[in-house]
Amino acid sequence: MEVGCYTLAEATAAAPFIDYAVCLDNSARPANHHGDWPVEGRVYPVRVVESRLEGIPLIHVLTFLGDAPYYNAFAPHRFEITHRLYLN
Repeated sequence: MEVGCYTLAEATAAAPFIDYAVCLDNSARPANHHGDWPVEGRVYPVRVVESRLEGIPLIHVLTFLGDAPYYNAFAPHRFEITHRLYLN
């Protein structure tokens, strides 16, 4: 099993901010999903990244671990971005 995670360090090296999002929908966990799963109502540090497989933006929860091909990425309808923190 290949495991990957878009870490806080990688996210802030790519861009000097961290977005935070609240989980709106944690239902219908796919049977083939292995790894961390969000809790509805909880706020997570995230990064929005364009999916190479689906061609849509996906929400990557920083600090979550998951296996290929989705790693720690979730459909955008599951989250709402609440705020952005800029790092200087």
